Amino acid sequence: MDNQEQKHQRRVRYQGTHPKTFKEKYKELQPEKYADAVAKVIQKGNTPAGMHRSICVNEILEFLQITPGQIGMDATLGYGGHTLEMLKCLNSKGHLYATDVDTIELPRTRERLERFGYGSEILTIKNMNFSNIDLIAQEAGPLNFILADLGVSSMQIDNPERGFSYKSEGPLDLRLDPSKGVSAADRLKTISQVELQGMLLENSDEPHSEVISRAILSEIKKGKEITTTTKLQQIIKEALKLLPEKTREEEIKKSCQRCFQALRIDVNNEFEVLYDFLEKLPAALAEGGRVAILSFHSGEDRLVKKSFQRFYREGIYREIAPDAIRPSAEECNTNSRAKSAKLRWAIKA
Repeated sequence: MDNQEQKHQRRVRYQGTHPKTFKEKYKELQPEKYADAVAKVIQKGNTPAGMHRSICVNEILEFLQITPGQIGMDATLGYGGHTLEMLKCLNSKGHLYATDVDTIELPRTRERLERFGYGSEILTIKNMNFSNIDLIAQEAGPLNFILADLGVSSMQIDNPERGFSYKSEGPLDLRLDPSKGVSAADRLKTISQVELQGMLLENSDEPHSEVISRAILSEIKKGKEITTTTKLQQIIKEALKLLPEKTREEEIKKSCQRCFQALRIDVNNEFEVLYDFLEKLPAALAEGGRVAILSFHSGEDRLVKKSFQRFYREGIYREIAPDAIRPSAEECNTNSRAKSAKLRWAIKA
């Protein structure tokens, strides 16, 4: 019957205090509505689903010394946590430019910052790669401060549809901008064993690179496609099954993390992009301008360190960080994703 009442659809119940799947965590995904639930997750030292907790905020702000009226850039907008704190320092005077390639998260971050009262009069957000810092400088003029947080945001890692983590079933994608380039699954279809082994070594220092690369290529040669995160995880697990039982589980976990990292770096050309950014950086900075870069693995940190040292020797930077700054023990205890972070800075002569 046309007038028959529709059955009431009950909302999916919030599964206990620690829901397992991304979609079940609807309270965490609506922080404005369930602030108490989000606060409890953070209090336990975890990052709520769909959110990102910025790292080394105090250390970064202390170094950048942002004052009202300055012009700066957040090279990696992400969730906008660092951006928000820098905007507060500007106190509605000056301007902040922010860039990000993630076409999925960028509109959400823009909307979030607008709700805090930061619109186009103080903030310009561009969907572009931060290697194009020269184009920002052409538009904005010399920049007084620049921040680049090179880490992948938690909301990207936690969403299984993005394929960044081996922990959840999802498409093996790993692209920061899913509309461009090739996915990790497609990349594996055309790669050679030697090339894959080299990738795992160069991008993540994977000690089992030969065994893992041979296992992956063996599957592909059998005509089996590796299209999901869990399929790749299973291959890595099987390849390392002969490791000593005492350390096997932990070693497999670390190898999965490293292999996914290596593939992500490859499909997004992360090292090439960072190199271009570092080369263009001095020209984009004003005299006395400050830059802070937060990295999360040895390959990135090496590139930043060597670039800063070279330009310091050439007299382009008047001062650079003598050593990498690490997050405090307190921050690492409350946010496990901070543990691998390294902060380096430079000041232009």
